[in-house]
Amino acid sequence: MADDRSPEAARDAADEDTALNEALAAEHAAVWGYGVVGAALPPEGRGEAVAAEGAHRDARDGLVALLGGRGVDPVDAEGGYELPFPVLSPVDAAALAAVLEDGVAAAWVRVLDRAVEQPVRVLAVAMLGTTEVRAVGWRAAAGQSPVTRAFPGLPEQ
Repeated sequence: MADDRSPEAARDAADEDTALNEALAAEHAAVWGYGVVGAALPPEGRGEAVAAEGAHRDARDGLVALLGGRGVDPVDAEGGYELPFPVLSPVDAAALAAVLEDGVAAAWVRVLDRAVEQPVRVLAVAMLGTTEVRAVGWRAAAGQSPVTRAFPGLPEQ
């Protein structure tokens, strides 16, 4: 079947796919990072990390399916990721979790910016909301202030 989209529409769809793959890369990093977070928390404090890792696994798997359905090769996870700082305590673990959520939020903002299809915009907004809710809890656990961001995923001004 011939593609009867205009060159601009085809470029916009390709930009959307690229942004979705960038979000997938961020989700891969979050899944890996939550392993580090959980390892630094006491056993009774790991529930939130396990739940967050599960949410990111679900998002990752959904993106793989979405991209595959579009005929786009999903980006693979890296073998490992560089941590932004040593994680030596539960407070460090919470701070890392907040960084992970902020990175995922930034990737979903890019998806929202490049989205051409309404379902992708709806997905991006939903993912931004859930990442910010998780980030608020982690920022509070890390003793960070403020715990909320006016515009999740955008750089602080």
